[in-house]
Amino acid sequence: MPVIDWHIHTAYYESYAPGWRDFLIQQTGQTPERLVELYGTPEKLLAFMDESGVDYGVILVEIAPITTGIVSNEYVAEFCRVSPRLIPFACVNPYLVTHPARELERLVVDLGFRGVKLYPTYNYFYPNEPMMYPLYAKAQELRVPVMAHTGSSVFPGARIKYGDPIFWDDVCVDFPDLVVVMAHCGRGFWYDRAQFLMRLHKNLYGDLAGLPPQNLLKYLPELERISRKVLFGTDFPGVPDVKKNLDVIRRLPLSDEAKERILGGNAARLLGITQGLRTEPRGLRRTGDHLRTEN
Repeated sequence: MPVIDWHIHTAYYESYAPGWRDFLIQQTGQTPERLVELYGTPEKLLAFMDESGVDYGVILVEIAPITTGIVSNEYVAEFCRVSPRLIPFACVNPYLVTHPARELERLVVDLGFRGVKLYPTYNYFYPNEPMMYPLYAKAQELRVPVMAHTGSSVFPGARIKYGDPIFWDDVCVDFPDLVVVMAHCGRGFWYDRAQFLMRLHKNLYGDLAGLPPQNLLKYLPELERISRKVLFGTDFPGVPDVKKNLDVIRRLPLSDEAKERILGGNAARLLGITQGLRTEPRGLRRTGDHLRTEN
């Protein structure tokens, strides 16, 4: 079973908000410029993944100029073209595009993105707002996952109220075939709420990015029970020691089957990764130079 890091940020950002810059220095002991030197090319990131024992990585776009900064869809699309092991997830900031659903379709069909990451706490919207529903409908049609920040954030300007997992209850009810992944599992305030909702909704998952792995059973005491709904992720480079995270999770008192599902099996299923390098978007099949949706 491959190991898949569901939550990786690029080292290079077109712009860094002061809070993100300060956080990186505090967490890694390196300036953003130094992190770019170490991990700023696909080849360097792949070498780091090899050293850490990671087979695939989901690489995230971030368009959050108020709180963290900007790394563009175009940059991440180009970055990930180097290897099928790098799986690009787009970002749609609903305040910066006129038609979010059309933008998502362009990003998936034309640029090859495999999912979309939303930042409600950074971009200031509730996930169940009507303006987001056309995007969810399009993601469900294209059969690509919607991933979203949930829970706390330390960055100046973030508004945590938008990160409550309860808002995804409406979305999962209204879009039962849409895969939703709550990044950080409601970190801080709402672990119990995220855990309950993952049990309730067949299409709702959570990732472990940014959570100290030694505390996972404290935060998520039902981790064994919900292991089919949980995805390993680190928040690299904000969490720099990926290998240590993996080692700690492998030592947790969980079944081997649960660990395999969390460390890669669940993500492989959502992304359509089987043995070998099958990396086309979930639910889409290439026909010539185009993609068509499977029924």
